[in-house]
Amino acid sequence: MFAGRDNLETDSAGLAPDADAVLTSDQVQWADVIFVMEKAHRTKLVQRFKADLKGKRIVCLDIADNYEFMQPELVALLEKKIVPQLRMT
Repeated sequence: MFAGRDNLETDSAGLAPDADAVLTSDQVQWADVIFVMEKAHRTKLVQRFKADLKGKRIVCLDIADNYEFMQPELVALLEKKIVPQLRMT
């Protein structure tokens, strides 16, 4: 959703084993900021990638992970919550 914006590189992956793209250690190491939808996602992220998260900023968006891919309501929430965070990086 944010790919193609100037001065911004993005990637997307999930923590569930059946995610289309499962998050890897390389992706975590590459990232400067990691956004998660729910607190439970943050917990799983830290449990799985603790060593790779040193110095990383993790932002919990507090958005329930019960939306369909690119559902308009989800897109609006992501825009509202992520864009201000991008100005802080």
